[in-house]
Amino acid sequence: MQVALLAGTQSGCGKTTAMLALLQYLQTQQYNITAFKAGPDFLDPLWHQAITNKVSYNLDTRMIGTETSQELLAQQAMHTDIALIEGVMGLFDGRSGVGGSGSSAELSKVLRAPVFLVVDAKGMSGTIVPLVSGFCTYAANMGVNIAGIIANRVGSAHHASLLASALQEHQQPPLIAWLAKDAPLLPERHLGLMQPSEVPLPDLLPYLHIEQPDFIALFANIICTTPSNHTKQTLLEHKKIAIARDTACCFIYPTNLDFLQQQGAELLFFSPIAGDPVPKAADAIWLPGGYPELFAEELSHSATWQSLQNFITAGKPVLAECGGAMLLGEALIDHNAQQWPMANILPYRSTMQTKLASLGYREDISGIKGHEFHHSVRKMTQPMDTCFQVSRGDSGIRFKNVRASYIHWYFASAPDIITQWFSGN
Repeated sequence: MQVALLAGTQSGCGKTTAMLALLQYLQTQQYNITAFKAGPDFLDPLWHQAITNKVSYNLDTRMIGTETSQELLAQQAMHTDIALIEGVMGLFDGRSGVGGSGSSAELSKVLRAPVFLVVDAKGMSGTIVPLVSGFCTYAANMGVNIAGIIANRVGSAHHASLLASALQEHQQPPLIAWLAKDAPLLPERHLGLMQPSEVPLPDLLPYLHIEQPDFIALFANIICTTPSNHTKQTLLEHKKIAIARDTACCFIYPTNLDFLQQQGAELLFFSPIAGDPVPKAADAIWLPGGYPELFAEELSHSATWQSLQNFITAGKPVLAECGGAMLLGEALIDHNAQQWPMANILPYRSTMQTKLASLGYREDISGIKGHEFHHSVRKMTQPMDTCFQVSRGDSGIRFKNVRASYIHWYFASAPDIITQWFSGN
């Protein structure tokens, strides 16, 4: 298996566009590709999947850990030709420091994956040399190999030749590809990219120019070993877990679904937008995050709420994350200051705002890890007990057997804890 990591100099340099363009190109070359995403992002993997028709898994040294990241790479890409990992933010940006926990650089190091560095080359020629040289020097000092450069927003073939010549003259990694400045931009909204189900998938091939057709030789050849055999547990055997899944509740880590099934749970799905009732056979409910604010009108008269109210009143367990927790409140106030009634089960209102409300990794005192990223704020209309003990971020709300907060949890980080939650303990 050939592996490489596509990283950027910073957020907004065109990393995701370059990733999608490369995936499209590699498919035309008849490669069997598996894509991955560094970090906790939900949306980029959906775009990967739209091209490869395979689930794109998150690899994250902070949230899921080094060993699990290595195992996921081996498990999901064992039978493919190429594994291409899209980095997160800039190459050295992580939870803290330079190249620290959660960074693309750390992931590259532990996976021994060479880096293709995406550079926004608009308005530069020779300046690319000290920029790339600085990245390469720092990367080499921490054991990371930058094997090639991909230039974005390049003005012309002549501009590309200036960049390539400068890199070659100063013994820097080669320019392996470039994207023209008129390449289509991926549509965005407040939490990042729009979902590929909402907009057409752009054809990026006419804008991608491969300078080194043999750049596959720069990938690392990694022999996948069989992942370590953990003791098989079935902590949720015979449990039926109902999961809200639609365009409003779409922030679901694939590994969380895998985890629940590996623990013996049967998964049932329902759509609050469609007004589906909670499945009658459900023993527990998971309300993932997503974009309830975009579907507030439909959700305001959802027929789901009565069955959800009955489920909670009966004392059955519910885990609600971010947008899923917003559904449980009295109302959602959208970006236009319009108020929409929600399930009216918990005493708060969620208000959308233009600025970021919170961002970062989170860890409960129990050891379970997750991530928080949202633009809404919650205003309580009466005090409630909290459900989590976190040093930073949302401590959530506990009501009967409901745990609701802004945090998206990574289930496998604490199997015993998550199974307790879904078992009603």
